[in-house]
Amino acid sequence: MRIRRFDTRDRLVIAVLLGVAVVVDLAFIWGPAIASLALSFTAWNGVTDPSYVGVQNYDTIVNVYPPFWPAMRHNLLWLAFLGVVATPLGLFFAVLLDKQIRFTRLYQSALYLPVVLSLAIVGFIAQLVYSRDYGALNNILGRTSNPIDFLGDPSINIWAVLVAVGWRHTGYVMILYLAGLKAVDQSLKESAALDGASEAQTFFRVTFPTLRPVNIIVLVITVIEGLRAFDVVYAINRGRNGLELLSVLVTDNIIGEASRIGFGSAIAVILLLISLGFIVTYLVRTLREDR
Repeated sequence: MRIRRFDTRDRLVIAVLLGVAVVVDLAFIWGPAIASLALSFTAWNGVTDPSYVGVQNYDTIVNVYPPFWPAMRHNLLWLAFLGVVATPLGLFFAVLLDKQIRFTRLYQSALYLPVVLSLAIVGFIAQLVYSRDYGALNNILGRTSNPIDFLGDPSINIWAVLVAVGWRHTGYVMILYLAGLKAVDQSLKESAALDGASEAQTFFRVTFPTLRPVNIIVLVITVIEGLRAFDVVYAINRGRNGLELLSVLVTDNIIGEASRIGFGSAIAVILLLISLGFIVTYLVRTLREDR
Protein backbone atom coordinates (compact mmCIF):
# COMPACT_ATOMS: atom_id res chain seq x y z
CA MET A 1 0.00 0.00 0.00
CA ARG A 2 1.34 3.38 -1.01
CA ILE A 3 1.79 5.82 1.87
CA ARG A 4 0.71 9.35 1.04
CA ARG A 5 3.16 12.00 2.15
CA PHE A 6 2.04 15.43 3.24
CA ASP A 7 3.32 18.28 1.11
CA THR A 8 3.86 21.87 2.27
CA ARG A 9 0.25 22.85 1.53
CA ASP A 10 -1.13 19.95 3.61
CA ARG A 11 1.10 20.84 6.53
CA LEU A 12 0.02 24.47 6.30
CA VAL A 13 -3.68 23.56 6.31
CA ILE A 14 -3.23 21.21 9.28
CA ALA A 15 -1.21 23.83 11.17
CA VAL A 16 -3.86 26.50 10.57
CA LEU A 17 -6.76 24.26 11.60
CA LEU A 18 -5.02 23.00 14.73
CA GLY A 19 -3.62 26.44 15.49
CA VAL A 20 -7.04 28.11 15.41
CA ALA A 21 -8.49 25.44 17.70
CA VAL A 22 -5.59 25.74 20.16
CA VAL A 23 -5.73 29.56 20.18
CA VAL A 24 -9.50 29.57 20.77
CA ASP A 25 -9.12 26.97 23.53
CA LEU A 26 -6.37 28.96 25.24
CA ALA A 27 -8.17 32.29 24.84
CA PHE A 28 -11.61 31.28 26.04
CA ILE A 29 -11.00 28.31 28.38
CA TRP A 30 -7.52 27.96 29.79
CA GLY A 31 -6.70 31.66 29.67
CA PRO A 32 -9.63 32.71 31.89
CA ALA A 33 -9.06 29.69 34.14
CA ILE A 34 -5.41 30.62 34.74
CA ALA A 35 -6.38 34.29 35.18
CA SER A 36 -9.01 33.31 37.77
CA LEU A 37 -6.43 31.22 39.63
CA ALA A 38 -4.02 34.16 39.73
CA LEU A 39 -6.71 36.66 40.76
CA SER A 40 -7.94 34.35 43.53
CA PHE A 41 -4.84 35.28 45.53
CA THR A 42 -5.54 39.01 45.24
CA ALA A 43 -7.97 41.63 46.46
CA TRP A 44 -9.21 43.48 43.37
CA ASN A 45 -12.31 45.51 42.61
CA GLY A 46 -11.66 45.81 38.88
CA VAL A 47 -10.62 49.46 39.09
CA THR A 48 -7.63 49.86 41.37
CA ASP A 49 -4.48 47.75 41.15
CA PRO A 50 -4.86 44.23 42.55
CA SER A 51 -3.08 43.58 45.84
CA TYR A 52 -1.71 40.17 46.80
CA VAL A 53 -3.44 38.65 49.86
CA GLY A 54 -2.26 35.04 49.65
CA VAL A 55 -4.83 32.46 50.74
CA GLN A 56 -6.91 35.01 52.66
CA ASN A 57 -9.79 34.76 50.17
CA TYR A 58 -9.95 30.99 50.57
CA ASP A 59 -9.78 31.23 54.36
CA THR A 60 -12.61 33.77 54.38
CA ILE A 61 -14.75 31.64 52.06
CA VAL A 62 -14.40 28.48 54.14
CA ASN A 63 -14.53 29.96 57.63
CA VAL A 64 -16.37 33.28 57.46
CA TYR A 65 -18.52 33.60 54.32
CA PRO A 66 -22.04 32.38 55.38
CA PRO A 67 -23.52 31.47 51.94
CA PHE A 68 -20.61 29.21 50.93
CA TRP A 69 -21.47 25.96 52.71
CA PRO A 70 -25.20 26.05 51.86
CA ALA A 71 -24.23 26.68 48.24
CA MET A 72 -21.74 23.80 48.37
CA ARG A 73 -24.41 21.45 49.74
CA HIS A 74 -26.90 22.54 47.09
CA ASN A 75 -24.40 21.97 44.28
CA LEU A 76 -23.53 18.50 45.54
CA LEU A 77 -27.22 17.72 45.99
CA TRP A 78 -27.81 18.98 42.43
CA LEU A 79 -25.06 16.72 41.12
CA ALA A 80 -26.32 13.71 43.11
CA PHE A 81 -29.88 14.17 41.85
CA LEU A 82 -28.79 14.35 38.21
CA GLY A 83 -26.47 11.37 38.62
CA VAL A 84 -28.73 9.10 40.69
CA VAL A 85 -32.20 10.02 39.41
CA ALA A 86 -32.18 11.88 36.08
CA THR A 87 -29.34 9.97 34.38
CA PRO A 88 -30.68 6.43 35.12
CA LEU A 89 -34.12 7.65 34.06
CA GLY A 90 -32.68 8.84 30.75
CA LEU A 91 -31.01 5.45 30.27
CA PHE A 92 -34.31 3.70 31.08
CA PHE A 93 -36.19 5.71 28.45
CA ALA A 94 -33.41 5.07 25.91
CA VAL A 95 -33.68 1.31 26.45
CA LEU A 96 -37.46 1.44 26.03
CA LEU A 97 -37.30 3.51 22.85
CA ASP A 98 -34.57 1.27 21.43
CA LYS A 99 -37.11 -1.55 21.40
CA GLN A 100 -39.00 0.29 18.63
CA ILE A 101 -42.27 0.39 20.52
CA ARG A 102 -45.30 2.02 18.94
CA PHE A 103 -45.06 5.83 18.56
CA THR A 104 -41.33 5.72 19.32
CA ARG A 105 -40.65 8.87 17.31
CA LEU A 106 -43.39 10.76 19.14
CA TYR A 107 -42.10 9.75 22.58
CA GLN A 108 -38.52 10.54 21.57
CA SER A 109 -39.48 14.02 20.39
CA ALA A 110 -41.56 14.70 23.51
CA LEU A 111 -38.77 13.64 25.87
CA TYR A 112 -36.12 15.55 23.95
CA LEU A 113 -38.18 18.75 23.65
CA PRO A 114 -37.00 20.26 26.99
CA VAL A 115 -33.36 19.97 25.85
CA VAL A 116 -33.86 22.62 23.16
CA LEU A 117 -35.00 25.07 25.85
CA SER A 118 -32.43 27.14 27.71
CA LEU A 119 -32.23 26.69 31.46
CA ALA A 120 -33.49 30.26 31.86
CA ILE A 121 -36.68 29.28 30.01
CA VAL A 122 -36.94 26.19 32.22
CA GLY A 123 -36.76 28.57 35.20
CA PHE A 124 -39.65 30.66 33.87
CA ILE A 125 -41.68 27.49 33.23
CA ALA A 126 -40.93 26.40 36.81
CA GLN A 127 -42.34 29.70 38.05
CA LEU A 128 -45.56 29.11 36.11
CA VAL A 129 -45.87 25.64 37.60
CA TYR A 130 -44.75 26.26 41.19
CA SER A 131 -45.84 29.84 41.86
CA ARG A 132 -47.73 30.28 45.13
CA ASP A 133 -50.24 32.73 43.69
CA TYR A 134 -50.84 31.57 40.12
CA GLY A 135 -48.99 28.26 39.80
CA ALA A 136 -50.59 25.34 38.01
CA LEU A 137 -49.48 22.77 40.58
CA ASN A 138 -51.41 24.35 43.46
CA ASN A 139 -54.52 24.40 41.26
CA ILE A 140 -54.06 20.73 40.38
CA LEU A 141 -53.62 19.82 44.05
CA GLY A 142 -56.66 21.87 45.02
CA ARG A 143 -54.61 24.14 47.31
CA THR A 144 -55.87 27.49 45.99
CA SER A 145 -57.20 28.58 49.39
CA ASN A 146 -54.08 27.41 51.27
CA PRO A 147 -51.36 27.27 48.59
CA ILE A 148 -47.97 25.67 49.07
CA ASP A 149 -45.08 28.08 48.55
CA PHE A 150 -42.94 25.73 46.46
CA LEU A 151 -40.42 28.44 45.50
CA GLY A 152 -40.47 30.53 48.67
CA ASP A 153 -40.08 27.76 51.25
CA PRO A 154 -36.33 27.05 51.65
CA SER A 155 -37.03 23.50 52.79
CA ILE A 156 -38.70 22.44 49.53
CA ASN A 157 -37.76 24.90 46.78
CA ILE A 158 -34.48 23.17 45.95
CA TRP A 159 -36.37 19.91 45.34
CA ALA A 160 -38.95 21.65 43.18
CA VAL A 161 -36.18 23.15 41.04
CA LEU A 162 -34.35 19.82 40.81
CA VAL A 163 -37.46 18.20 39.34
CA ALA A 164 -37.55 20.89 36.65
CA VAL A 165 -33.84 20.51 35.91
CA GLY A 166 -34.08 16.71 35.91
CA TRP A 167 -36.89 16.97 33.35
CA ARG A 168 -34.46 18.61 30.95
CA HIS A 169 -31.42 16.48 31.81
CA THR A 170 -33.31 13.22 31.33
CA GLY A 171 -34.04 14.00 27.68
CA TYR A 172 -30.42 14.94 27.02
CA VAL A 173 -29.10 11.70 28.52
CA MET A 174 -31.77 9.68 26.71
CA ILE A 175 -30.58 10.91 23.29
CA LEU A 176 -26.93 10.13 24.09
CA TYR A 177 -27.69 6.60 25.27
CA LEU A 178 -30.10 6.00 22.42
CA ALA A 179 -27.34 6.82 19.94
CA GLY A 180 -25.01 4.46 21.81
CA LEU A 181 -27.56 1.65 21.81
CA LYS A 182 -28.03 1.97 18.05
CA ALA A 183 -24.32 1.30 17.63
CA VAL A 184 -24.31 -1.93 19.69
CA ASP A 185 -23.65 -5.03 17.61
CA GLN A 186 -26.93 -6.98 17.50
CA SER A 187 -25.05 -10.26 17.09
CA LEU A 188 -23.76 -9.89 20.66
CA LYS A 189 -27.32 -9.76 21.98
CA GLU A 190 -28.33 -12.70 19.83
CA SER A 191 -25.37 -14.76 21.06
CA ALA A 192 -26.24 -13.97 24.68
CA ALA A 193 -29.87 -14.98 24.08
CA LEU A 194 -28.76 -18.27 22.52
CA ASP A 195 -26.63 -18.93 25.60
CA GLY A 196 -29.74 -18.62 27.75
CA ALA A 197 -29.16 -15.12 29.14
CA SER A 198 -32.26 -13.24 30.23
CA GLU A 199 -33.05 -9.78 28.87
CA ALA A 200 -31.74 -8.13 32.03
CA GLN A 201 -28.54 -10.23 31.99
CA THR A 202 -28.00 -9.39 28.32
CA PHE A 203 -28.28 -5.68 29.04
CA PHE A 204 -26.04 -5.53 32.12
CA ARG A 205 -23.40 -8.03 30.94
CA VAL A 206 -23.34 -7.40 27.18
CA THR A 207 -24.99 -4.13 26.19
CA PHE A 208 -24.07 -1.81 29.06
CA PRO A 209 -20.30 -2.59 29.01
CA THR A 210 -20.18 -1.58 25.33
CA LEU A 211 -21.62 1.81 26.29
CA ARG A 212 -18.49 2.81 28.22
CA PRO A 213 -17.58 5.68 25.81
CA VAL A 214 -21.11 7.04 26.19
CA ASN A 215 -20.89 6.64 29.98
CA ILE A 216 -17.81 8.87 30.03
CA ILE A 217 -19.58 11.54 27.98
CA VAL A 218 -22.66 11.34 30.20
CA LEU A 219 -20.54 11.60 33.35
CA VAL A 220 -18.73 14.71 32.12
CA ILE A 221 -21.99 16.34 31.05
CA THR A 222 -23.68 15.45 34.35
CA VAL A 223 -20.82 16.90 36.41
CA ILE A 224 -20.75 20.06 34.31
CA GLU A 225 -24.54 20.47 34.47
CA GLY A 226 -24.57 19.82 38.21
CA LEU A 227 -21.79 22.24 39.13
CA ARG A 228 -22.32 25.06 36.65
CA ALA A 229 -26.05 25.34 37.39
CA PHE A 230 -27.03 28.98 37.39
CA ASP A 231 -29.79 29.99 34.96
CA VAL A 232 -32.75 28.29 36.64
CA VAL A 233 -32.25 29.60 40.16
CA TYR A 234 -31.24 33.04 38.94
CA ALA A 235 -34.43 33.30 36.90
CA ILE A 236 -36.53 32.24 39.91
CA ASN A 237 -35.14 34.33 42.78
CA ARG A 238 -31.54 35.26 41.87
CA GLY A 239 -30.25 32.22 43.76
CA ARG A 240 -31.35 33.19 47.26
CA ASN A 241 -33.58 31.90 50.07
CA GLY A 242 -32.63 28.23 49.78
CA LEU A 243 -31.42 28.23 46.17
CA GLU A 244 -27.84 29.37 46.76
CA LEU A 245 -25.31 27.87 44.32
CA LEU A 246 -21.58 28.38 43.89
CA SER A 247 -22.04 29.83 40.40
CA VAL A 248 -24.43 32.44 41.82
CA LEU A 249 -21.89 33.39 44.48
CA VAL A 250 -19.25 33.83 41.78
CA THR A 251 -21.56 36.12 39.81
CA ASP A 252 -22.66 38.12 42.86
CA ASN A 253 -19.08 38.81 43.91
CA ILE A 254 -17.56 39.53 40.49
CA ILE A 255 -20.27 41.62 38.85
CA GLY A 256 -22.36 42.48 41.90
CA GLU A 257 -22.41 45.75 43.79
CA ALA A 258 -19.37 44.81 45.89
CA SER A 259 -17.30 43.85 42.79
CA ARG A 260 -14.88 41.61 44.70
CA ILE A 261 -13.25 40.02 41.67
CA GLY A 262 -10.47 38.31 43.62
CA PHE A 263 -12.93 36.83 46.12
CA GLY A 264 -15.29 35.67 43.36
CA SER A 265 -12.35 34.15 41.46
CA ALA A 266 -11.44 32.10 44.52
CA ILE A 267 -14.97 30.63 44.59
CA ALA A 268 -14.67 29.90 40.86
CA VAL A 269 -11.38 28.06 41.44
CA ILE A 270 -13.01 25.94 44.15
CA LEU A 271 -15.81 25.09 41.74
CA LEU A 272 -13.26 24.17 39.05
CA LEU A 273 -11.34 21.88 41.41
CA ILE A 274 -14.51 20.06 42.45
CA SER A 275 -15.42 19.50 38.78
CA LEU A 276 -11.95 18.22 37.91
CA GLY A 277 -11.94 15.98 40.97
CA PHE A 278 -15.03 14.05 39.85
CA ILE A 279 -14.01 13.81 36.20
CA VAL A 280 -10.33 12.95 36.69
CA THR A 281 -11.14 10.30 39.32
CA TYR A 282 -13.56 8.54 36.99
CA LEU A 283 -11.24 8.75 33.98
CA VAL A 284 -8.28 7.34 35.94
CA ARG A 285 -10.41 4.49 37.22
CA THR A 286 -11.70 3.75 33.70
CA LEU A 287 -8.20 3.74 32.20
CA ARG A 288 -6.97 1.36 34.90
CA GLU A 289 -9.83 -1.05 34.15
CA ASP A 290 -9.03 -0.88 30.43
CA ARG A 291 -5.40 -1.81 31.12
